[in-house]
Order: sequence, then C-alpha cells, then structure tokens
Amino acid sequence: MELVGFVHKYEWGKVGKDSAVAQLATLNDPAFNVDEKTPYAELWMGSHPSGPSKYKSSGINLQDELPFLLKVLSINKALSIQVHPNKSEAEKLHSKLPNIYKDPNHKPEMAIALTPFTGLCGFRPLPEIRDILQNIEPLKALAVEDPNDLKLLAANDESGLRNCYRKLMNAEKNAIGECIDAISKDYTKELYKHNIHEIFNTLKSDFPNDVGVLSLFFLNVVRLQPGQAMFLGANQIHAYLSGDCVECMACSDNVIRAGLTPKYKDIKQLLSSLEYTGAPAECKIFTPVRVDAHRLIFKPPVEDFSLIQLTLKPSDLEYVLKVEQSPGILLVISGERYLESYGLDKLKLKRGSIVYLPFESDTELRFLPAGEGEHEFLAYISTPNAASSCKSNV
Repeated sequence: MELVGFVHKYEWGKVGKDSAVAQLATLNDPAFNVDEKTPYAELWMGSHPSGPSKYKSSGINLQDELPFLLKVLSINKALSIQVHPNKSEAEKLHSKLPNIYKDPNHKPEMAIALTPFTGLCGFRPLPEIRDILQNIEPLKALAVEDPNDLKLLAANDESGLRNCYRKLMNAEKNAIGECIDAISKDYTKELYKHNIHEIFNTLKSDFPNDVGVLSLFFLNVVRLQPGQAMFLGANQIHAYLSGDCVECMACSDNVIRAGLTPKYKDIKQLLSSLEYTGAPAECKIFTPVRVDAHRLIFKPPVEDFSLIQLTLKPSDLEYVLKVEQSPGILLVISGERYLESYGLDKLKLKRGSIVYLPFESDTELRFLPAGEGEHEFLAYISTPNAASSCKSNV
C-alpha cells in the first residue's frame, strides 16, 4: 500500500533540489514540483493531522492512528533549542496552556543521519563548563552570580549548572548581544579550541542577540556521520543545527523552546523541566542492535516507536524480514528491490518509495532482487517498539 508523504516548507529547510526532502518527494510523487527558491524542510509519513500521508492509489488520507510519525528533515538553518515534556508534564501543560501545548502526549525523538549532521544534545561535562566559564570572562560575568557555583561545577554538582544556566537564560537581550560580540572579538582562540568557531559565527549571524548562541558553551555539539543516531528523551535539551536525517518521534506537537527561534519561548518552564546531568558528546550517540549483516534495530526506551535499518547489496539474494509489531511504515533511501508479502503482487521499491505495512504480527516481508542496479538498497522501517526477528537467505 504505497503512500504519498506530506511536505512542509519551513524557512529553515534546505532550498530547492539541495534538500533531501525535495529529492525524495519528487521521486515519491511524480506530481510534486520543486521550486529552486523554496525551502523544503520536512517530509512526513504517518497519520498526524497536521500532515497526513495519502494512499497513492486513491488519494485518501491514511486512516489508522499511528503512535509514531516518521520524517525526513533537511536543515539549512538551526532549529530551536528545546526540550520535550514527559507524559505527566505534557498533560499538565496541555490543560493549562492548550494553545501552546496542543496535546497531552510526550514527544521522544530519534534522528539518524543521512548526511553529515550536527546537533546540540545535553549538557557538557560539568567540569568542562566550569573551565569554559573561567576562560571566557564576558560569559562568566553573564552566567556566574556566586563564585561558589564554579566550585560546584568543578565538583560535578548539578546545582552549580542549574544556577549558572538559569542566570544565563534570564539575562537581558542587550547584555546577551554584548557578550556575543565580546566573545567574537576577543575569544577566537577559545572558539577554535572547542571546535565551535564556524557554528558560533553562523548562529550569531542567523540569530542576533539570541541567548541560544551562548548555549553553545553549555551544550554538547554532536556530529553524526551517515547512519549514526541521537535519541532525545523527555527533558533532554537539544537542537538540530545542520544536515539531513531520518527522524522518528511519538505523535505530539509539544515543544518547550528557549532559544534560536522567533517562536514563543517558555524559559521558565524549560528551566523547570530540564535534566541537568552533564556527559561527554560521544555518550549522546545512540547505539543500535545489530541483528545480522543487513539489519540494525534502533530501539529506544519508549513504547511509541523503533526503527529498523535494512541494507542490501545489488548482488544479495532474497532477504526475509519478520515484523512482529505492526502497523509500520517503510521508506526507501536508495537502491531497488521488489517487496512481496502474503502472496500479493510484487511491489517495486526504489528511492522515495513510502509503503504502509498494516499487517498482522509475525508478517514476513520478502525483499527480492530487482535487476543489477549499482546502488545499495537502504531502507528504514518504523514500527511500534517491539523486538523483531528475521530469517534470511542472502
């Protein structure tokens, strides 16, 4: 059951055919036309009411309510610094401010890089933050009210981080702008030392006088290579900065923003919700489980979704995947295969194919060779989070 995805044209997206979203949308839907001056930010695959997929054969919206939303993102300009509330917080926020927090659900997310991808995720190790504040005087003046907080940071005490980050996030806009300018002028060596010189200058240009620029010194910069992933659980501070990725998330619109955005910023709620644990950037890279030479499972600690990554070379023979949890959505990133299940007619899969899998549990999906193409077959399959198994004849 092939689907047509829904494209969102947010201003932060990559423009024209530079966008992986535009490339996939064009292949997914022959009627989709790319404008070389338009940003194409997100390709949605699911039943979310803000952009439901349609059945390709009938044009009718996907009817089943899925617990997850699969996306492709193409990022040219940073998305906001944000956290997502847990379920109990989401229920309270939705009840109190339904126009801002539009549903009572949590919003865990997983991003798997398709191209070199840069994001912010979680706080740096606390002693590292202490050293940065000690070496960048304008930032120290803006974020440190009590010198004892530096000692707390050095001792890995989260109360020191809580105090300093709260003071920074509540600073006046003029003071933030002056601090950014002073760092840009006098602390270039520190920017290069922490490998954030280019990011700092880009954010400074795109978001003048925004406190999110200074959050760079508190948050981990995580650089993913294609196939690497980040998982963003409840109350984990993060932002996407650049690159293309496959993202899977629980169905929710709940975002608590605090920087790098013109949208509503709920700094008080963000500071209240935040997880203030510090850890190295490499700890933020999510490790999948390898099932065999062709399949990885990205299985986060939530029930809403998991992701299967399937890779097959053109020379590989039949591969049989048993899906234990349904429904699912399959997205093809590259290569060609035939898909066969339950004796139905073979479905030709290629880059841009999106397929809804409304099957019963333990359904076998058979991936068959489709000619002698040169490209490796790469596909992602999202399902509710349950272990899956397969047998193969490759």
